[in-house]
Order: sequence, then C-alpha cells, then structure tokens
Amino acid sequence: MTHEQQALATDADPVASNVIPLASFVEEFGEGLLEAVARQNPPVYDGNPDPFRDLIMAGLARDPFPSQRDAVQAIVKLLADANEPAAILNAEMGTGKTMMAITTAAVMHAEGARRFLVLSPPHLVYKWRREIQETVPGVRVWILNGPDTLSKLIALREMAGMPRSEEPEFFILGRVRMRMGFHWRPAVATRKRYLRSGDDATGDRPMRAIAAASCADCGHVLSDDDGQDISVSSFPDDRRRVCPECRAPLWTLMRPKTPLSKRELVTKALVQIPTIGPKAAERLLRVFGEQALEEMLSDNVYEFVNLMDQDGELYFTDRQAARIERRLGSLEFHFGQGGYQPTEFIKRYLPRGFFDLLIVDEGHEYKNEGSAQGQAMGVLANHVRKVLLLTGTLMGGYADDLFYLLWRIMPARMVEDGFRPNGRGTLGTAAMDFMRRHGILKDVYKESETDSHRTARGKRMTVRTSKAPGFGPKGIARYVLPFTVFLKLRDIGGDVLPAYGEHYVEVDMDLEQAERYAALSSVLTERLREALRTGDNTLLGVVLNALLAWPETCFRPEVVRHPHTRDTLATVDSLYGADQPTPKEQAVIDLCRKEKARGRRTLIYTTYTGTRDTTSRFRLLLEGSGLKVAVLKASVDTSRREDWILEQVDRGIDVLLTNPELVKTGLDLLEFPTIAFMQTGYNVYTLLQAARRSWRIGQKEAVEVHFFGYAGTAQTTCLSLMAQKIAVAQSTSGDMPETGLDALNQDGDSIEVELARRLVA
Repeated sequence: MTHEQQALATDADPVASNVIPLASFVEEFGEGLLEAVARQNPPVYDGNPDPFRDLIMAGLARDPFPSQRDAVQAIVKLLADANEPAAILNAEMGTGKTMMAITTAAVMHAEGARRFLVLSPPHLVYKWRREIQETVPGVRVWILNGPDTLSKLIALREMAGMPRSEEPEFFILGRVRMRMGFHWRPAVATRKRYLRSGDDATGDRPMRAIAAASCADCGHVLSDDDGQDISVSSFPDDRRRVCPECRAPLWTLMRPKTPLSKRELVTKALVQIPTIGPKAAERLLRVFGEQALEEMLSDNVYEFVNLMDQDGELYFTDRQAARIERRLGSLEFHFGQGGYQPTEFIKRYLPRGFFDLLIVDEGHEYKNEGSAQGQAMGVLANHVRKVLLLTGTLMGGYADDLFYLLWRIMPARMVEDGFRPNGRGTLGTAAMDFMRRHGILKDVYKESETDSHRTARGKRMTVRTSKAPGFGPKGIARYVLPFTVFLKLRDIGGDVLPAYGEHYVEVDMDLEQAERYAALSSVLTERLREALRTGDNTLLGVVLNALLAWPETCFRPEVVRHPHTRDTLATVDSLYGADQPTPKEQAVIDLCRKEKARGRRTLIYTTYTGTRDTTSRFRLLLEGSGLKVAVLKASVDTSRREDWILEQVDRGIDVLLTNPELVKTGLDLLEFPTIAFMQTGYNVYTLLQAARRSWRIGQKEAVEVHFFGYAGTAQTTCLSLMAQKIAVAQSTSGDMPETGLDALNQDGDSIEVELARRLVA
C-alpha cells in the first residue's frame, strides 16, 4: 500500500489510523525495539571470542567456518560460563550442525569434559562416527546401536569407578534403541515343599510334593495373596517382582532370540556387504574360516577389503573393493547378544553425570507428548550434566511443539514458571496452560435450543477449545532467546554456498480434466456442507484427500466413499492412459530433460507412494522420455539409504524419485541440485528439511527448488497455507517475516481445517 493509499484509507476509516504494516513499524521503531530486547535479554556471547577456545578449534582436523566458530563460542559460553543446563542450536539445514556439535564437545573436552553421548536418528549413527573421527584427533567412538550394546554398557559400568580417560570419548546411540524397557523373565529358585492333597492341609490325606518358587538370594518361599505357596510353573510373569523378605529381584534379563552360532553370525554379517551373497559368504568361510573373518570384521575392516587368497592375489576386484569399503564405513558388526534397552541401563546402573554432555540430533522429533522416544530422551537429559539440542525447525507452528521439548531438557525452568504435572501425574493441564499463556487457543462457543426443560424451551451453550498456529513474543523472550543460538545459511557468508532459489510452478489442467475436477469438487463440497450442518466432521478428511489427490491420480478410476457407511459419495472415470502423462507430469518431465541437458540431476518428491502410489507409473513415463530413474522406497533400510543413493549415482541416474519423508533428515544429496515437489503434504518439518537436502556446505552448483501445483484447485490453497505455517515456524528460528504475524492471527485450527473452510465458503 502506498502512502497515498494509506492516507485515503485513513480518511475513509478512522480505525485504520491505528494500523500500520509490520514493515513500516519495524522501519520506524526497529532500533528502539532492538535496544529494549537487548536490555531485557542481554546476549550471552557478544561476538568477542575466547582466545583459548579459538585455539582449540584451530587444532581440529577440520577447521570450522567463522560463523560456526561464533556459534560454538556462544554454546560453550552458555553451558560452561553461564552454567545453563541446556542449549539449543537452531541452525538452518545445511549449516553443519553435526560439525558444530562435535566442535563444542572438543572445546568442552579441553576444559575438563570427557564423555559425550549422542542421540542420533538410526540412519545417521555411522555418519556421526565418521564425522567425529574426521574432526577430533585421538578420539574414541563407541556405537551403542547393535546387538552387543549390552556388553558395551556393562563395560561402561565397570569404568564408572575408574579414573577418566584423557582422550575424548563419544557414545552414539540410535534413536530407536533409546526407548525404555528390556526383555526379561521371572527368575526364582526351586524348593521342594510337601502338602497334603485336597482343599486343605489337615486330615489323613496323602502328602504330595510341589516345586515351590523361592528367592534365589535368601531362600524365602513365595506365596500368593491367600498365603498359599506358588509353584515355579505358575509363578506370574505379568510384572517384575521383588522378594518381600530381602527385596532381591525375582526376574532376570533375557535374550529375545535363540543365540546364533558363530558361523551363522559371521554369515549374517557377510551378506550385508555389497557383492557378497550367501554363496560367496560360504566360499569365504570355507577359505578363511569364521574366526579370522570375525576378527577382521570386528577390528580391521580394511584388512578384509584387501583380503588375499593363498596365491597372494587380491580376493576382491577394484570395483568390488571400492563398494565394500564405502559400505563398511557405515556398518558395525556385532557378534554378541543382548536385549537390554540402553536408556534403561544408563538410568539404573550408570551414575548421574557419567556423561558430561548429551547431544540430541534432530531435537524437534522428540516433541510429542506420548512419544516413548521423547520420554526416554527426557530421562537421559536428566541423567547428564549438560544438554545440547540440535534442530533446524524448532517448532512447527504451535506453541505446544515447544512445551514438551522444554520440559524434557530444562524441567527446573518450567517448574519455576508454574508448569507441573497434575494430580494424575500427566502434563496435559500444564501444556494447555502453556498454550494459553504463549500460544493461541480458540474457544468456540455454540448456542443451541433444547427441549430438555419441563415448561419451556431453553438454550444450551457448548464450548470447544482448539489450538491455532502462533507463538507469542513473551514466550520467545522467555524460552527461546536465552537458550538458543541461531545460524542461517546466509550467515556462513563468502563463497561457501551457491545461489538458492524457489519457484512456484502453476500448472493448468487440460479442458476435460478441469471439467471433471469441477464436477467432483461440486458434488463433494455439497456433501461436506450437508455433513457439517449436522455437526458431522467425518467427511472432512475424505473430501480433502480426494480433491488433493484426484488431479495426481486421474489415470485410474476414483471412487469416494463415506468412511463409516461406505456409501458412494462420488465416482470419476479414469482420464489418462498408462503412457499418457498428465499436465503436471509433463511439466516435471520437461524440467528433468532440461536439467539433464544442463548436466544436472533432479530429485523429485511425491507424497503418493502408498495406496495411491504414483511412482511406478511416473518412473515408466520418465524412462520413456529418455531419462534414467531410480525410486527410493521405504524398503531400503534407513542405515543404507545414503549408500544406496550413491550407488544409483554411480549407475548414472538422471532422476531420483522418492517420498520426502524418506530423506528429510541428515542425508546430503549434493548430487541433485534441482528439486521438484509434485506435492508437499502438510508437515512443515518435512517440507523445510526436504527442500534443503542439496543446498548444504559442499554444494558447488546453484540449487533450484520447484513446487508444482494445479491452478484453481485445493493444491494451490494447500501451498499457500503451508507458506503461512512455515512463516510462523520461522519466528522461532531468528526470523519474523510479515506473513508470520499474519499467520499468528489466522483463525484456522490446522491446514486441513482451513482448507475445508475455504472449500465450503
């Protein structure tokens, strides 16, 4: 709006004189605002580096960039000098969070810390090990992610009373293995007891012997609630019990599976290696023996890569050796057994403070209230000296995204502010209170007439509370700014990163496709209106999914059914043949061919990989256009995805087709500078992470991200709503864009609800 337009608007509406655009407000009052914020929240790190800490960073095998050094200085100052229990590194995807966390640990090691525990997504465990070993000289790295984790934890328990090692020690724990719990079974001794047969122990009935359960420590015979001896065969296994006499445990750890023989374990390890199948594994065992192969795989994988036969010839070809060496960099072989969950063991048997620093990678994934992994992370955070949480997307738009994270990493601060478990021991009430103080809650009142009164009609008032996107400035000032170090890719500066651009590509439907979509939308919208008028929300998801998906899947017949009654709501015949691309498919194919001509590979994201799968058809269309394609599916193990993708690149592919959920964290896809979203889904975390997979340190080519959507459809509305939600998320990442404040005031519960509102408007 120009100044002239503003003046006219003010004359027409006196209220408008009190409203100015955010950009104008910041321009006019920004300097004073910054001074006020600085007074209330003075920065812990003022930009003057500690010389000793800078010297430690300079001595690492990899030299951090200046902005990374500043981030590390700020984190260490917060944890060590300010003695805060936790710090958050909220750094944009691709800025090198792993590198900064490792550097932080190295600096803290120079100041007395020794042991560092890393919680990592399972597919990044070995990437963490590789980067630690490439960065910190003389480091020891323990992987707590395999079947022999228990034996390693027992070794750690034995180390607890010993003098600390001088070299830094990192312990990397995969997120899946972090859950609480373990496998157990009852463990009692047997004592022969003699009882008389019958209902009681009196009379002249003959004696009978039973194998009574007793405590293995003190010999106390165990009885049930009625005082009767419990036989060993009927000893209950519904929960872990202790002896009522001496309190010794009446259970023991068990291995969940029958132990494999040494030969079976080595065979199982060998077939995980590229180019080695069951027959090749059998030949290796026959020639070299299981003992020699076990030792090589456990301790010296490079000896295995350079394996020689009895004639002194290398056993593997150069190509085989290269593939094997690359794969062995992300594998660790275990020839032990054990089923105890690491978190449970650490909590019970390692002293508090055994680990000096807990590094939580992809910290936003521990935010859910009932998440077993989130609860386990909270247990570990309470068991270590300091916590460093790494994330690129601290929140997804709602205030309670932060509540459970904050509760788990800094419970004392939350209790100090009055957030406590309720009488039932849950945090639901506290989370709602947090939302009311710092987020946005909508109380929707509905008044309806009722005949429940005896003499007259009455009115009944109902209220429904729902949350909306937004996080208030007081919450940011209290819980984000004092503990968070921010870093954007643009802060890296220099020539470290190439250009980055995002483009929205609006695709027009062809005439018949548009007519069928309009007819489908009209029918479903009317059915949705009818349902909503009666208070029935069950059609909401069905209608939205159908309208979003049909343009993508119009090559097959569509039948939309009521989720409960299974009545048919609408039907649409198939429109395109197997070898006939839809307009959007053609647009993406054209992009891929253009990028191939420029010598660039393309990464294509599609969210329809399940029941509405489009990847098989689209792969054939891409290949029919002269492109070499690979499809990454969920069946590829998470720990192997990075290697699998590199193998496809070696194979010479032009296009990688996958669901963004499969590559959203940790993978560096530098080989794909062009990214195309055929759909985005609703998840802000996934979208932000997936869009930056190739714009990372090490990328040399300009990165271009394309979002495709059909004009005039629910897809376009979905993309615009995602943009608003992303803006809210960025308000806790060091940005406060104008659209972010607009989104703070929107009255939509979620993207799905807002889509429905716009649909039936």
